Amino acid sequence: MVKVLIVGSGGRCDAIAAKIKESELVDLVFCAPGNAGIARHAINVPIAVEEIDKLAEFALKEKIDLTIVGPEVSLSLGIVDKFNSLGLKIFGPTKAATTIESSKSYAKELMKKYNVPTADYEVFTNYEEAIKYVEKKKMPIVLKYDGLAAGKGVIIAKTYEEAKTNLYDMLIDKEFGEAKVVIEDFLEGEEFSYMCFVKNDKVYKMIPARDYKRIYDGDLGPNTGGMGAFTNLPFITKEDEDFAYNEIMVKTSKALVKENRPFMGVLYGGLIKTSTGIKVIEFNARFGDPETEVVLSCLTSDLYKAIIDIMADKEPELIFDKRPTLGVVLTSIGYPGKYEKGKKIFIPAFEEGFIYHMGTKLNGNEIVTNGGRVLMVVANGYTLEEARINAYEMVKQIDTKNLYYRKDIGLKFI
Repeated sequence: MVKVLIVGSGGRCDAIAAKIKESELVDLVFCAPGNAGIARHAINVPIAVEEIDKLAEFALKEKIDLTIVGPEVSLSLGIVDKFNSLGLKIFGPTKAATTIESSKSYAKELMKKYNVPTADYEVFTNYEEAIKYVEKKKMPIVLKYDGLAAGKGVIIAKTYEEAKTNLYDMLIDKEFGEAKVVIEDFLEGEEFSYMCFVKNDKVYKMIPARDYKRIYDGDLGPNTGGMGAFTNLPFITKEDEDFAYNEIMVKTSKALVKENRPFMGVLYGGLIKTSTGIKVIEFNARFGDPETEVVLSCLTSDLYKAIIDIMADKEPELIFDKRPTLGVVLTSIGYPGKYEKGKKIFIPAFEEGFIYHMGTKLNGNEIVTNGGRVLMVVANGYTLEEARINAYEMVKQIDTKNLYYRKDIGLKFI
């Protein structure tokens, strides 16, 4: 009996669980801690993503054949190292390799050393020195907290005063923790996300996606974990994708091997197409969220077999539906600020499309909100416009009186 454990609880893990459950090679799927939606595909296990020792104990006890890690927190705490030390098969990067996400300054230094295209930058721990540097730069400018901040540690300061205030929060008040900030030039262009399966210097591509980080329509308001995404990007050519693959994803994977931090798992490139070429905004060391929900919805081949083959140094089969796919995130009202949990939501059954649960739980027989981002509604179509219409038609059928969503996902590109 083949058993798979997925670590995590959000929409990304719901999408992974759904796809793993489809495999004819898999008998049983567990998810820790899971959520109300993931319970459709997996047995939820009440172990938090930070409880590395307990997760390892569970994997040993249940004789888990493969563990797949969703969130960056588990990776940065060394879950892969722990599982490896116990002889447990796990798909994800080691703590050392995860540094490409857990330290923005390390990622920038790696890119500079190996000539991976990215914005010019400097790293600061001193507030006064950071201010002096900003005074010499033109606005807008990008401020990035060095460590993990759940997608909220990046500020695009449009004015000197805004930069000064946010640098004070980061370096003096230590809003996100250890006081270290990367200040980099603002890049203009179209952003996109490019996820690849990686084992050492072998890199296998998924399809690019575009996500929406700002809370409000028109890309206004504060950053979130992501408000929607779509595939089949009209602004990315085959030449663009080839450049991103060879000059960024492959080059970075080889660089990590040279630095004795070989990567295995999903390497996520947050990229931007500028007037001077494609450059890196950031790297993540795992499946992105909400991009995973639209990308895996297009995967028609066996995800479990692909991962097992990659780990065994075999060429994986990765087949993606070429139709555009678009997803809309529904959040608790007030997110990314304060919001209430425990609000009842009604989700009808849909014959087409996908509903991924991001922050839900069961309260008796009722599904209630249990996070800032609550659901992601995903649909495909023969054109991006059709995929968009289909997704928003599904949203209309969900009880959204306690939920908020952007109305403009994909609209600019139709």
